[in-house]
Amino acid sequence: MESTFITALQNIVSPEVLLVIFLSAVYGLFVGSIPGLTATMAVALLIPLTFYLDNLSAIAAIVTLEACSIFAGDIPTTLVRIPGTPSSAAYTDDAYSLTRRGLHETSLGVSLVFSVAGGLFGAFVLILAAPQLAKIAFEFTTYEYFWLYVLGLSCAAIVSTGSRLKGALALMIGLMFATVGLSEVHSVPRFTFGFDELFTGINFIPAMIGLFGLSEVFRNTLTSKTDEETEKLKSALPVEKDKSWFKHLKPVFGGVLPQLWKRKFSWFRSSCIGSTIGMIPGAGADIAAWISYAVSKKCSKTPEEYGKGSLDAVGDATSANNSALAGAWIPALVLGIPGDSVTAIVIGVLLMKNITPGPGIFENPDQLVLVHGIYMTFIIANLLLIPLGFLAIRSGAQLVRIPRRILMPLILMFCVVGSYSINGSYFDVWVMLGMGILGFILEVFAIPLGPVVLGIILGGQLEQSFVQNLSKDDSILSFFNRPISAALGIFCIALWLVPLIMPLLRKKWRRLN
Repeated sequence: MESTFITALQNIVSPEVLLVIFLSAVYGLFVGSIPGLTATMAVALLIPLTFYLDNLSAIAAIVTLEACSIFAGDIPTTLVRIPGTPSSAAYTDDAYSLTRRGLHETSLGVSLVFSVAGGLFGAFVLILAAPQLAKIAFEFTTYEYFWLYVLGLSCAAIVSTGSRLKGALALMIGLMFATVGLSEVHSVPRFTFGFDELFTGINFIPAMIGLFGLSEVFRNTLTSKTDEETEKLKSALPVEKDKSWFKHLKPVFGGVLPQLWKRKFSWFRSSCIGSTIGMIPGAGADIAAWISYAVSKKCSKTPEEYGKGSLDAVGDATSANNSALAGAWIPALVLGIPGDSVTAIVIGVLLMKNITPGPGIFENPDQLVLVHGIYMTFIIANLLLIPLGFLAIRSGAQLVRIPRRILMPLILMFCVVGSYSINGSYFDVWVMLGMGILGFILEVFAIPLGPVVLGIILGGQLEQSFVQNLSKDDSILSFFNRPISAALGIFCIALWLVPLIMPLLRKKWRRLN
C-alpha cells in the first residue's frame, strides 16, 4: 500500500501531469463560466484527447475539469442570473439578489471557499469509503451484481430531474441502444440494419459527444435568446470602478473564512448530504444542491432570507454540489456503476484503456496506483481552484460576454473532429449527429439525459448477468437465494412499488378522514 502511494505521488507531481491538471482547470473554468454549457459537455469534448494521454493524466484531466466547471457555473449565476450549470439553479435568486445589493464579490467568494471545502470533504469520503466498500464487493456474485445494476438504473430513473415517468422513458431508450450489435451472451447481431459498424454496438464516445455536446449547440442555437437580447441582460453586470485585482482580495475572501468557521456544523451537514446523494446513481450535484438548500432553509433561524439574498443558502448549496462530485466516484470505481453522467463517461474511458472498474481495481498494484492518483487529483484540483477561481471571478464579466455566434461553431467543430478522430470513421460522426438530435428532442420534452447514459453503460452488463444467473438456475427464486442478493432484490422491488402504492394509500386515507 505504501509503495503504491509513493508511486502515485511521484506520478501526480510530474510536470506532464501537473500541466494537464492546470490546463484542464482553465478549460473547466472557461466552460463553466459560459451560460448554457455544462460540465458533462466539456468532459464529452475532452474524451478524444484522452487517447493521447496516459491513464493517470486522462483521469486527472476529467477530475479537475469537473471540479472547476461546477464552481465556475456560479459566475453567470451571480452576475446575470443565468445558471452556468444545473447545480447552480438552486441558489440563483439568492446569488443574484446579493449582486443587486453590490455584494457579488462576497457571494462569489462564499461560493469559491465553500466549494473548495465541500470538494475536499468529498475527496476524503472517497478515500475512506471506497476501499471499505470494495472489501464488501469482493463477496458479490452475479446475483448481487444483477440487483446492483437494477438498483443503479432504477435510481437513475427515479431521482432524475422531472417526472419519474419521463425518467423511466429515458432509461428505456438507453437500454434499447444497449441491445444493438453482438452481446457477450448472444452470437447473432441485433438491430444493426445492415451496418457492419454496429456489430460491436453503438460507439459510446460519439454517443456521449452527441447527447451532451451537439445537443447543447442545438439548444443554444434554436431556443436561446439572441446575442442582442442577451447583451441587454448582461448590461446589468456590475461595473468595476477599481481595476486593481489585489484590492479585490478582501471583498472576495475577507469575511468568508470566519463565516465558514461559524457555520462549520451546517457546512458539515451539507457536505455529508452532497457525498451521500453523489453515491446514488443518476442523482448528481444538481439534486444534491437542491436537497441541501431545502434542508438549510428548514434548519435556518432566518428562513425568510432564503431566495432574497442569503449567503448561508449559497454556502450550504455549493458545499453539497462539490462534495457530490467525489461521492459519485465511489460506485463508479468500486462497482462499475456510474454515480452521474460524468462518471459514466469516465467508465467508458477506463474500459477504453483496458481498465475494468470494480473491487479488483483495489487489488491490482498497477491499477491501485491509478486509484491513489485519483485521490490526490481531487485534493490538488480543489486547492488549485482557490487561486484560479479568484482569477475567474475577476474576469467573469468578460467570459459571460462571449457571443454565442462565436462559441457555438467552435463547439460544433470539436464535436465533429472528436467523433471522427476516435476510429477515423465517418459513421461515428453520423452516430454523433443522430444522438445530438435525439438529445435535443428529449430536452425539449424535459426528458432527462442521465438515465439514457446509464442505460447505455449498464444495459449490456445487466443483460449478461441476467443470462448468467438463468444459466445457473432457471428459478426466479435463485435471485434471492443469498442474504445480500435477497436484501438488494427486495429493496429494488420496493423502490418500484412504493411510488405506485403511496398515491393509492393517500387517496384511501383522505376518504377515511
